[in-house]
Amino acid sequence: MRTSLWNRSTLLAARLQQTTVPRRGMAGGPIPARYKVKKSKYVEEWNGRREITEKSFNVDPPMAANLLFYVVALPYGIYSLTRAEFQAKGDRRYKDCV
Repeated sequence: MRTSLWNRSTLLAARLQQTTVPRRGMAGGPIPARYKVKKSKYVEEWNGRREITEKSFNVDPPMAANLLFYVVALPYGIYSLTRAEFQAKGDRRYKDCV
């Protein structure tokens, strides 16, 4: 009697373990054909030009002047104006920096 009760309980437990939720694929399965990506020739051309920028970038004297202005002169000018304003106003932030 005990063995048959034991067998029934183990069989029941085994059945419960076997009844699992069916597995699903990622994102519900394969992607339908109507959702395929269509290439745009303009986007592909832009991407190709972006990848070869370092090869097509030329520095001539006007370009060097622009680079010098935007990389050195403009940031230093903004810094000096801000610093002068803090000095003239006597702001706490300037006193903390000195």
